[in-house]
Amino acid sequence: MDDNGGVSIPNPQQPLSASVLVLNRNYTAVRVVSARRAFSLLYTNSAEVIDAHDEQWDVLDFQAWVDLSMERKDRAGRLDQFVCTPRFWILVPRVIRLVEYDKVPRREVRFSRRNILARDEHRCQYCGKRLPTSQLSLDHVTPKSRGGKSTWTNVVAACNPCNTRKGGRMPWEASMKLRKIPAMPKKNPMLADKVQSPPYRMWRLFLGDSEMAIDA
Repeated sequence: MDDNGGVSIPNPQQPLSASVLVLNRNYTAVRVVSARRAFSLLYTNSAEVIDAHDEQWDVLDFQAWVDLSMERKDRAGRLDQFVCTPRFWILVPRVIRLVEYDKVPRREVRFSRRNILARDEHRCQYCGKRLPTSQLSLDHVTPKSRGGKSTWTNVVAACNPCNTRKGGRMPWEASMKLRKIPAMPKKNPMLADKVQSPPYRMWRLFLGDSEMAIDA
């Protein structure tokens, strides 16, 4: 038992880095932000919490969410999803709704290093090894020196040794073969993984196929 009567106190930085789904005023998913950013939007009354339960949800402003968080803290067995402030404890919300923003995001997955690595499951597309991000780089299948573009269909994850071996050559010139043909994913690979995790399953209430391409 610790000094909090058996309830462990979380590192305050951990819950602040949790992911929060953001909806526009029309309840359309637009992106995913950190809990830190979500709290900033809530505190300035730019957003409100969507608290889902039994496939229904309530809409709560910042103070109402603080009050509900304090009630839930008293019943919580663990506090790893709470943030402690000098005045109160507040639960990290899973979904927030912007009160004025009504734009709809583009319906394609953003091309980025993070999304390329997620699409390729952090595996080198030449040797197949699964590696941490720090040991992976991006390779242009058709080298930039030969007119290759930075696109979903021409960029793949590669381990540093394979990338060095290939150099400025085409794969077959280096006696190398791609594990699969690179393509633009229809769903954000990071988001698709996230909704399988129990803490984020409620996101499914707001994510149709067309929303699965939003930034995460």
